[in-house]
Amino acid sequence: MTRLEPGDLAPDFTLDDQDSSPVSLADFRGRGVVLFFYPAAMTPGCTTEACDFRDSLAPLQAAGYAVLGISRDDAATLRQFRERDSLTYPLLSDPDHSVHDAYGAWGEKTNYGKTVQGVIRSTFVIDEEGRIAHALYNVKATGHVARVRSILGLAA
Repeated sequence: MTRLEPGDLAPDFTLDDQDSSPVSLADFRGRGVVLFFYPAAMTPGCTTEACDFRDSLAPLQAAGYAVLGISRDDAATLRQFRERDSLTYPLLSDPDHSVHDAYGAWGEKTNYGKTVQGVIRSTFVIDEEGRIAHALYNVKATGHVARVRSILGLAA
């Protein structure tokens, strides 16, 4: 499994969002991006993380960052998640986990004592030139967004 490091070029991608509209990482060149991978829409941990990003969106945007969430869920599920929890940033569908693979956010993990293949909850801060500024793997859903804000020097 490839893991990205600060300074690496962020793998480009185009994925459909919750409205089945294509979104490309290249569309965000010239501004920072906080890109997070989560296992499944509307599950407790993923809801906590997604809502924390929603609640931190204003300071992140004020600092020049866009927020993008990526999961394997289909557009209809992402749309339902977005509407249910009033999420105000794009949720992207990666059903074949090819973008997860490119970022090292898919692989072996332990789930309830069993080794399985799946989503490794991860967040990447990508700079204005499209390079990885921070790569955070195996993050916890609770408290994670506060850590991202701290790394970026944004008050809690």
